[in-house]
Amino acid sequence: MPIYPYRDLHPTPKAEKLYIDWLRPLDEQFTLHTTEETRAEIVCETLQSLYRGEQSHLLAAHFDPRNITLEAEYYGDMDPERYYPRKPLIWLWKQFDASPLGANQWLGERFRQMLGRHIFAHMGERVRIFQHVDFSFGYNLSIGDDCWIHRHVLLDDRGGITLHEGTSVSDYANIYSHTHDLIEQTDVTNRVTEIGPRARITYHATVLAGSRIGPDAMLGALGVATRDVPAHTVALGIPAKVKREK
Repeated sequence: MPIYPYRDLHPTPKAEKLYIDWLRPLDEQFTLHTTEETRAEIVCETLQSLYRGEQSHLLAAHFDPRNITLEAEYYGDMDPERYYPRKPLIWLWKQFDASPLGANQWLGERFRQMLGRHIFAHMGERVRIFQHVDFSFGYNLSIGDDCWIHRHVLLDDRGGITLHEGTSVSDYANIYSHTHDLIEQTDVTNRVTEIGPRARITYHATVLAGSRIGPDAMLGALGVATRDVPAHTVALGIPAKVKREK
């Protein structure tokens, strides 16, 4: 299994200086003032300054994707040639979801479909993606036609995820495609994970790397799939076991 050390990343030099210059006096104030009352006043002033736009230079730098780092960038198996052309679009996706527009499903659905065509390995037709869906690289994610991906789903596509047509992933589900060695955390194994077609991953369920959830299969709420779930079956529990056929 290959070793993937974390990368050492920085924003642009101008932005890094801007961020440090903002952090340093805050740190000094929290060091000097240790009571709840004074720290509350510092926090109140800091947040008011941000939300009133008095730190517009700081916010302007933050909107530029060249001045931020995302978790997936630190992974040693990230392919820079494939990731960095997508990074501005991934940042736009995240910031849209965090904005007041993010909960507008009609607009958000079409916005994410549009971005997905430029980010993912494949983006099918009539795909519905709800607010706060997260993914790793994007370029190893393939989504078939008529898939539904609900709120707060994690699609860890480091090793590759394929959601075949008609698949539904419910709120707070997690689908993984990589594992770490028990002893050496940087020792990573990437394995393709496949779901469907027409499979259902229900609320808060987890699919571990390399698992295949077969056609028309269902992983029950809170279930953890550590191995394949056969077609037309319902698997429940931790670890998930087949309990019935559909």
